[in-house]
Formats: sequence, structure tokens, C-alpha cells
Amino acid sequence: MDQSIAVQDTLQADENCIIAVQCDVHLDDKTESRLLGLVQSAKEHAIFIYTHRRMAITADDVSLEDIVPIDLDFAVVEISSPEELVLVGADTRVRVSYKEENLELRLPFGSHSRLFLGEVIRAWSDVCKFPTQEAKFEWISKYRSATKGQGLVKQALAPLGTTLNKLNQQRKTEKLTDKKKKSLEHLKGSDSATHNSNTESQGISSRDGRDDLVRSSSHTPSNKSHILTMPQFGLRDNLIKCELLKNEDLYIYREHFSFFLGTYNVNGQTPKENLSPWLSCTQDPPDFYCVGFQELDLSKEAFFFNDTPKEMEWTKAVSDALHPDAKYALVKLVRLVGIMLLFYVKKEHAEFISDVEVESVGTGIMGRMGNKGAVGVRFRFHNSDICVVNCHLAAHVEEYERRNQDYKDICSRLQFHQTDPTQPPLTIMKHDVVLWIGDLNYRISDLNVNNVKDLISRKDFEMLHSYDQLKRQIDEEAVFVGFVEGEIAFQPTYKYDTGSDTWDTSEKCRVPAWCDRILWRGKHISQKHYQSHMALKTSDHKPVSSLLNIGIKRVNTDSYKKTFEEIVCNLDKMENECIPSVTLSKREFHFENVKYMEHQARTLTLVNDGQVPCQFEFIQKPNETTYCKPWLTASPYKGFIAQGASMDIDLEVFVNRLMAPDLNSGKQEIEDILVLHLERGKDYFISVTGSYLPSCFGTPIHVLCRLREPIQDMSQETLRQLMATSVKETPASTEKPLDIPKELWMMVDHLFRNASKQEDIFQQPGLRSEFAEIRDTLDTGIADSLSGSNHSVAEALLLFLDALPDPVVPYSSYQECLECCSDALQCEKVISMLPQCHRNVFNYLAAFLRELLKNSASNRLDVTIVATIFASLLLRSPSKQDLTEKRKAREFFQHFLGSP
Repeated sequence: MDQSIAVQDTLQADENCIIAVQCDVHLDDKTESRLLGLVQSAKEHAIFIYTHRRMAITADDVSLEDIVPIDLDFAVVEISSPEELVLVGADTRVRVSYKEENLELRLPFGSHSRLFLGEVIRAWSDVCKFPTQEAKFEWISKYRSATKGQGLVKQALAPLGTTLNKLNQQRKTEKLTDKKKKSLEHLKGSDSATHNSNTESQGISSRDGRDDLVRSSSHTPSNKSHILTMPQFGLRDNLIKCELLKNEDLYIYREHFSFFLGTYNVNGQTPKENLSPWLSCTQDPPDFYCVGFQELDLSKEAFFFNDTPKEMEWTKAVSDALHPDAKYALVKLVRLVGIMLLFYVKKEHAEFISDVEVESVGTGIMGRMGNKGAVGVRFRFHNSDICVVNCHLAAHVEEYERRNQDYKDICSRLQFHQTDPTQPPLTIMKHDVVLWIGDLNYRISDLNVNNVKDLISRKDFEMLHSYDQLKRQIDEEAVFVGFVEGEIAFQPTYKYDTGSDTWDTSEKCRVPAWCDRILWRGKHISQKHYQSHMALKTSDHKPVSSLLNIGIKRVNTDSYKKTFEEIVCNLDKMENECIPSVTLSKREFHFENVKYMEHQARTLTLVNDGQVPCQFEFIQKPNETTYCKPWLTASPYKGFIAQGASMDIDLEVFVNRLMAPDLNSGKQEIEDILVLHLERGKDYFISVTGSYLPSCFGTPIHVLCRLREPIQDMSQETLRQLMATSVKETPASTEKPLDIPKELWMMVDHLFRNASKQEDIFQQPGLRSEFAEIRDTLDTGIADSLSGSNHSVAEALLLFLDALPDPVVPYSSYQECLECCSDALQCEKVISMLPQCHRNVFNYLAAFLRELLKNSASNRLDVTIVATIFASLLLRSPSKQDLTEKRKAREFFQHFLGSP
């Protein structure tokens, strides 16, 4: 989450927070969390230090504690000896110094921390260029009264010694040697080229002694080729990188390492037994551990606010159970509600790990809730890029299509930022090795429970596996194309009576199934074991493990040097003789009948018909901030094409709730021009047009109440006129408006008649294909009733409310609702003052939800769940809600739900 917004809220109009990062600060033998913001005013920079809440979104979530000016008395030291790296896994220790004081910080490893350090170094480098210009920092003085006492720095900083004082004096009197110039240019990245012509005349001061104080990650021979992806390398180096990758076989060899993969659905339980039978089941200690959990915490607090004490309980249980014959470091922990992934490495391998990033994606209701979804970690080990995914897919036997959809959503939406911020994010499949673990929830089909148990008793797992949904879906190439799963020679891992090895004896008597699975994708991988662990009885699932032997790419230094030199020699000749060019498969693309939340894609093929590799990028047009309209994306939007090679670019059109209102009203159209730029070459222009079918999704309530016919039966001019009227205005037509939108009535009436007792209603997602049918029915009136499952209709209702340009409780009344949230009478008064159509919709929905709550024993809803889900849609904030606002909104809406 971008916490620089919270810092920006504390600043004045002429001040800017460039970047913010959360870190740990060491104070009096204890560690506390702080938020650091790099703030700029004119040409001056300072680091603002804040105490903060867990999720800092606005100024109310942070409190200024101290300010460190970036001037000639400032220093930043990265502490990264090999011994320390092993102890901290992937984190980065930094010492910030000012005058004779210093403060030790621990930054989470990843591109964001590197970006923060890079921006700080960039700001300090600018100061060093003008040593005679004294910084005034008068703008900081107005903040001093806001800090606590002497401030964090005065409380915690200790004298640095006379060495730093001498360095400060040297910086004020000496000029840079040639070697120092190059070092400064390296730190400043691509901007250095623009300063080379005038640095001598401006008298750049010395950085003597600072080269060892400020340094980036060390580059070993095994990752030299990867350096070329860093932002300080321009086109020439990117071309070299392209050629190096093409000729990788000339200097790469493989070394094998063992990866232990484990997955365990713990059913919301706390650790009650030693995990060693699962995690220490191998004779030799593995080089890596990737351990995934699902259903870590089933509480409502975890579901809605992603907060749970069980994270640390299970992390400790895992750390205590790792193989006793080796020492491990926890590199990364990532969690989304109850889905958690732990990544450990043997200490001797830690220094060869880089580019560690984590991401998560929810696939629950509305594609957001994190009760289902995935977490992932990606990293580079020597010269191999590896991605590990832990997922929890949709439940229930009949929902295999929903599981397929979850898998595809995870593959498309789980994206990792690269070290070079100018490069597009990495998707899961863009890695050399992908390791996929989790509760995939695929079940056994077409066999009753007795037949399944009979096959299990005879250990006929091959026959039983032929009825496995995942196997069937893989065979049909519906999911996990290119993945491999080892032979299953163990009995199903679900469902058992908790605390035993007895199959489910509950009223539902679930059919046993292999829900918990481990798959992989990549070359040079062999599996040493794939098994379940019956000894653990904490959950209704059994844990599963796999040991993989993976061939990792390493660099032969001599061969690399020879290949590198040959490429550089050939490139010099090619650069002098050739201009890059490409052939486009098409210059015009048309998207017919674009619909709300429905992807359409076309493929643009680029063929490099020139004599050199080419670098392309879609660039911004004059007076525009992005290269394309928000409903359009090009993937990839930049890249390299080797000589004689080709690349397919997906042009995708997708209209979401932010774009729909203007397209519905006709203010915007599906029309854009893409500019494809070749470095050192010419520009190509690509036309993108289309037609958009207006939808009730993204149309204001007061407009829908004026539409007695389906929206797609209305003329564009009629819609334009209605959209132009405000909620309080009366259009030219005197026809009485509907009390509520007919589309809303159709969805609520369907749910009232069919889904009052539906288990997990409003908590389980529907199918995207069924949503499309529901949307088309509402927009065209082609049917008198809605098709699709109850879950799909319920999700469509939530998406409808989410897409309203002005919520049911208008933005203008939002703050008033929060202020009176604890007073029931005042809450009712606020609703009574809403515009008529908004008031009708609010009361109609509240009455419907009260009826649902009367059946809570069947549908498993309660007031807290309903209030939390619907309050976030009916009382939407004009900006992002913090936790306090979410709780106030929930409290407000609960007054209208009564008792279940």
C-alpha cells in the first residue's frame, strides 16, 4: 500500500512527499515501527519520521516525531556484511547519520526499499554538487513544534566519532577525482548523463570515504548479467542484455538445490502439536523451505480487517520444526487473511538471493475479499528467477468452474514489481521456475462416498485419481497448462474429524478428496517425494509435502567475460551501420460491442525486420499523462525484440466502474491513438476504436429511476440528457419516476424468492460467465427473470452498488453519517434527508437484508457480516477508507438491520 499519501496529507501545498517506506527502528534494546517520508520543498530535501498506525492512509494515521535534513552533515550507511545478511534474511540494515548522531533502521527487502534509498542518495548527491550553497531549511522550522520533545533522533542517536567529522570537512573542500565522478554518476543513474557536461565548472565537492558508506547490493559473478536490468543502464546496455540472454547457453551451467514445499489447511486452529513429522521428514536438510497455510484464522476480524495473532503462532511453530541439521533464515512472510506463505533459506545461500518481492490477490466476493485467493513470493537465486504461489480456491464439489476461474484470475492479477521501476511487472509465468502449492479444493466427481472409501481401502489410488477434478481439468487444458504434478500414492487429505484419522462423520459426510496439492513448472526439475503426513491431527486436512531437486542457473565467469566482449564488439559495428525498424501486423483495431466488465483483446504482432535488436515502447502523446486511455492496455507496453524475431502485444479493452459513467453518458468514446516508439528509430501510429453498449452498471440511481425501458433500448441523446440532470432536477418529461431502479428490483426479488436460505450468500463468489448473462438481461430486457446461481446474482447486486457513480448514501452525506454513527435516531434523520430515489433504495435494501437475517441459521449470515459488506458499498468514501471509517460506517448501517 502507498503510504506516501498519509505523509503528503501532513504537508503544505508547496511541499511534496517523493516516497515513503515503513521500517523498524532500534531504540533502547527494543524495536519499534516507524514511517519514513522523503519530503522535498523547492530544492531542499529532508526525511520526516512518523509514528503510525498499522495502515497509514491519511494524516490522522501518522504523528510527526522528528525531521532529518539532507545537507552536508547528512549520511546514510547501508550495513550489509555477509554475516548480517544471513541473520536478517532479505531485510536491509541502514544507518542514518546527522552531524555526530546516528540511527539504525531495518528496511524490508524489495524494490520499494531500494527505490527509497535511491531517492535519498539522489537528493544527497544533489547537495554534494553545490557545497558552497548553504541550505536554509526554514520550511522545516514550522514542523518542530509538532515533534515530541527532542525528537526521535535526539533520544536515540549516539556520537559517530571524529571520522565522520573529518569526512564532512573533506566534502566541503575537495573536488571529485575521476573515480568519484563515476561513482556519483552510478548512484544518480540515468540522470548523470545530463550533468556530465557541466559538473567540472560547477566545482563538485568530494565524496572521499563515502563510497564504502553508501553502497547498493553487491554483484557477484553469478548475477552480472542481471545487473543490466537496473535503471542506470540505457539502450546500449539493454541491447547487450538482450544478446546475453540469447547466448545464455554459452556461459551458464546448472547446479542442483533441494526445495521443500509444504501445504496445510489448518481450519482456523492454533498449533497444538510439533510439526517436525511434516517439516523434518527428509534425511538431509533441504536448501529451501516454502511452507503454505490456508484458513489460518476463520474469525470475522481476520476476514474483514486482515488482522490475526495466529500469524506469529504458526510462524514460530514452523521455525521450531525445520530440519535440525541446518540453520535457516526467514526471508519473507506474506499473508492475505488466512492464506500465508513462509520462505526460508539455508544461511549459506542467503547472500545469493536478490530481487525478493511479495504480492497477494483476493478472488473472493467481487474479486476482492481475501477469504479465497493467493499470495506469492518471487526471488532471484544466482541466475534463476523463481516464483512460489500459495492459494486457496473456491470450495464445494460442484464449483470446479469457479476454481478454474480463480486460477486464471490469480495468473493474470498476481504481478510483481521489478527492480527497475520503468519495467512492467512480472507475471507468474515470466519466471524460470514456478512452484504452486495450496488447498486447490478440487474434489472427486462421479463417485459416491462409499465407492471412494472402498478404493482408498484397496489403495487403488490410480483408479481414484481418474475421477479427480484437477486431473480432468488439466487433461482438458483448462488450468495449469505446462505444470507437472507427481504421482499421488497417498490417500486423500480431506476431510477428517479433527483430532483423528477418521473420515468425516458429520451430517454432511464429505466425500474424501485430494484438496491439498503441489505442482511445478520449469525445466531441470525432479521430484524426490510427494506425500501426506497422517501423524498430524490438528485440522480436518492432512498436510502435504514435496521435495524437489531444481537445477539453478549459475555463471561461468570466464565464459561470461568472453561472450560479453564478443557481443560488445559486434554491437559497436551494428550500432554504427544500422537503424532499427519493425513491421506491424496491423495499424487499425476495432472493438465491437464492448460491454461492462467484459474483456476484449486483439493481438498486434511486431516483427523486427532490421539488422539490430530493437527497443520499443508505447509513449505518451502531448498533453497526456499516460500512453493510452484508462480502458485500454498494451501488454507488454515496452520491451526488446531480437534481430529477426517477433513479439505479440495484447491490446485489451476493459471497462470498469471508474470508466463506465462517462461511456454510458456518451462523454467518452472507445477511441484512442497509440504511439509506438523505437529507440533510435521512428514512431508508428496505431488506431484503436470501438463501440460501447451502455449499461445499468455505472449509471446514476436517479437516471435509472427515469428509465422504464432497458437502457440499451434508449437513444444516446436521451441518455445524454438524463445524465446531464442532477438528482434534484426534473427532466422535460413529466412521467413519474420509478420508486427504485427496475434492475435493482429484479436482483433483490430473485434473491428474496430463491436465496433467503442459501448457505454463504454474499460471501461466496459467482461465475463470471453467469454475471455476463445477468448483466445482459438487465441491460436488454431479453428475459423476464434472471438466470445463473444465487451466488452469481448476489455478486451482481454488490457490483451494481459498487458501480454507482454516486453511492446510495451520496458522497455529500458521507461525513455526516460517520459523525452520528453511534446515535440511532440521528442516523435515521440523516437517511430521511436523502434525495427521494436514494432514500427509497436505502430503505428497500435494509428491509431485504433484515429478511435475510431471519434465516441466519441456514444462510450463515449475521448482522456483523451483512453490515460490513453492505456498509462499504452504501456508504462509500470519496477517498480511501481507513479502518476507523470502516468501523464507523458499519456501526451506522447496523442501526437499520435490527436483530436477526
